[in-house]
Amino acid sequence: MLSQQGIVYQAITAMKIVVSPEISSICPEFVGACVEADVVNTPYAECLWEEIHQQESHFRATLTTESLKEITSIAATRRVYKACGKDPSRYRPASEALIRRILQGKPLYQIDTLVDLINLASITYGYSIGGFDASKFVGDTLTLGIGREGEPYEGIGRGMINIQGLPVYRDQYGGVGTPTSDNERTKIDLSTTHLLVLINGYDGCRERIEENACFIITLLQKYCQSVSAHYFLY
Repeated sequence: MLSQQGIVYQAITAMKIVVSPEISSICPEFVGACVEADVVNTPYAECLWEEIHQQESHFRATLTTESLKEITSIAATRRVYKACGKDPSRYRPASEALIRRILQGKPLYQIDTLVDLINLASITYGYSIGGFDASKFVGDTLTLGIGREGEPYEGIGRGMINIQGLPVYRDQYGGVGTPTSDNERTKIDLSTTHLLVLINGYDGCRERIEENACFIITLLQKYCQSVSAHYFLY
């Protein structure tokens, strides 16, 4: 049981998260957070985008495309990519790619309220975050491993991508999420009512990962009518 600002969150047991030995041997300090919530998604939330624009302005005033690589959460994810055999400059972690886009003067993609708030949470803390429609999972367990040669994987809006050497969450059917791109099969859409979010803490900073999880819960309460959001660490 964990709390922030007087709100108590109960750990959930509906979905089990397993970190495989192939990941723990490369990154023994890994800490993940799983947020689950019943939600109401909408096409657009104006006040949420005011928060996003504030964060964009902050980054443009304080970061460059080189210095952003020194953010501890991003630097740690890049190290894990290299250890797994993947070039992080070719297959960028999503948090880095989003912040780079901001620093290049490009607007963030506007998708829908759930995806937009997850992107805000990702750039604010620098962790690559997977957001999923939990009703689309096959089975009750997600396992974090490493992508294999020839493993089929359709990234959202990217077509088939090569996930060999990428950290990947798999359900009973196959891959659902990597720090570079989540899978089309389990993506969020406007009909999503059961959300599951995974925060990938390859830097092992437990306190900051918990802060990120609580930040997501706050956003869900403000913008997605969520009264049931909760999280646990793994």
